[in-house]
Amino acid sequence: MYKQKDYLHERIGSMRQLAGIRRSVLDDGKARGMRILDINNGSGLSFTVYPDRGMDIGEAWFKGVPLAWLTKNGPVAPQFYEPASFGWLRSWGGGLLTGCGMINVGGPVEVGGENLGLHGRLSNLPAENINTESGWSESGIYLLEITGRIRQSKVFGENLLLTRRISTAMGDNSIIVEDTVTNESFQPSPLMILYHMNLGWPLVDDGCTIETTEHEVIPQNETAAAGITDWNKVTPPEAGFPEQVFYHCIEPDHYGWAEVSLINPKLQLAFKLSYRTEELPYFVQWKKLAKSDYVIGFEPANCFPEGQLKNAERGILQTLAPGESRTMTLKIAVEELN
Repeated sequence: MYKQKDYLHERIGSMRQLAGIRRSVLDDGKARGMRILDINNGSGLSFTVYPDRGMDIGEAWFKGVPLAWLTKNGPVAPQFYEPASFGWLRSWGGGLLTGCGMINVGGPVEVGGENLGLHGRLSNLPAENINTESGWSESGIYLLEITGRIRQSKVFGENLLLTRRISTAMGDNSIIVEDTVTNESFQPSPLMILYHMNLGWPLVDDGCTIETTEHEVIPQNETAAAGITDWNKVTPPEAGFPEQVFYHCIEPDHYGWAEVSLINPKLQLAFKLSYRTEELPYFVQWKKLAKSDYVIGFEPANCFPEGQLKNAERGILQTLAPGESRTMTLKIAVEELN
């Protein structure tokens, strides 16, 4: 009996005919000069990684259905980043996954005489040592993998190195994101990480619901409290829909994984996010169902998006000792319901 590798080798000249990773550079507007990596895993799942934007994931599709919400900014090269205050919003393109951190998540704060802007620098730091691998594993699976390193450093300040691995496989419906952050300085450093996943139309549509195990849902503020009864429901776009943020502490399964799903009955699709609660104890849900800004955010994190100082006041600010490393893993999957 032929193995899949032998079977395909007889029928195609290159595996790129079925699945692969393509490197290219954007050449227009504010995106000019940005490196991109397009991944097609041959099962209908395809997505784009931005090495120059902290190894974020931008556009993503499943069998022709767009999954991610994209902002009006479009892809923006990191040289246009405005680090002060809320300038982050002027170059944020949305996309399937935006990294927030590594020493501030949430609104701008001043710490030690330095202004730490909205959601930190991670998403605007170009990665180094970018490597792509496509090939057969010993178990007969055709794997596609991207790795890179992102360093956030400052003379006399922090020196954090994040190593990211993004992987999928031919015929699979999932993406694995694995990050390891190491403190390469000789002083303890705050560590704040939030994975800002942005789901958009047509995946997000009227009639969709968010499903997970039963748990307590905490509104971030009075605006969110007004919508607490409908935290898990998606309604049509509404002009002026106020931003709502909800905090969740979801119980993990026996293996330590928590799972949250967006269910779309019209498309008969389920978008599923899994993460380890030992690594990322908090799940933040962002709900912004305004016209044009029509998005649901899934945001597992090791902190709340309230800035470094408030997390310290809460007693939940994590730190890394000199030489210490911490690993965080996400699994993103899209499943057909019929």
